[in-house]
Amino acid sequence: MSKKILIISSSPRKGGNSDLLCDEFIRGASEAGHKTEKVFLRDKNIHYCIGCGVCNSTAKCVQSDDMEQILESMVEADVIVLATPVYFYTMDAQLKTLIDRTVPRYTEMRNKEIYYIMTAADEEIEHMQKTVESLRGFTMDCLDGAVEKGIIYGVGAWNKGEILDTPAMVQAYQMGKDS
Repeated sequence: MSKKILIISSSPRKGGNSDLLCDEFIRGASEAGHKTEKVFLRDKNIHYCIGCGVCNSTAKCVQSDDMEQILESMVEADVIVLATPVYFYTMDAQLKTLIDRTVPRYTEMRNKEIYYIMTAADEEIEHMQKTVESLRGFTMDCLDGAVEKGIIYGVGAWNKGEILDTPAMVQAYQMGKDS
């Protein structure tokens, strides 16, 4: 059965390592017959949450930016892939800003299959666990019925392109194909 897969790439670098893994996940998912949509946050205008609380009663944000369409895509998706480079043992600011802005509609994001893609210059997967836990705080603790399906750890990748020809590329393709 074909699924709607939303890949959110938060890399600030076009063609960065986590973004390359996103493309490989998409390649596998497309070959498997799934419909994919990639949101490259670098190209979007997303303001920080201002904590006004209006969305708690209206389910709409008072800010006018690209977040409304991204939220619609998140609600409609069967699968959500969150991809981030790891900076100082956590997700990058672009992904955290997006997560903070899901408040108006996160309760509508039910029964999603969730994948994480993470890259870091660090070569130790265990050093990425704080990042995984912060992502799970959003997906597993806040999204009803979410099921974690896989994690891709792109370790030892600092400069653009260093992720190419690594096991993480093969894993990204295969997870996309199996999603």
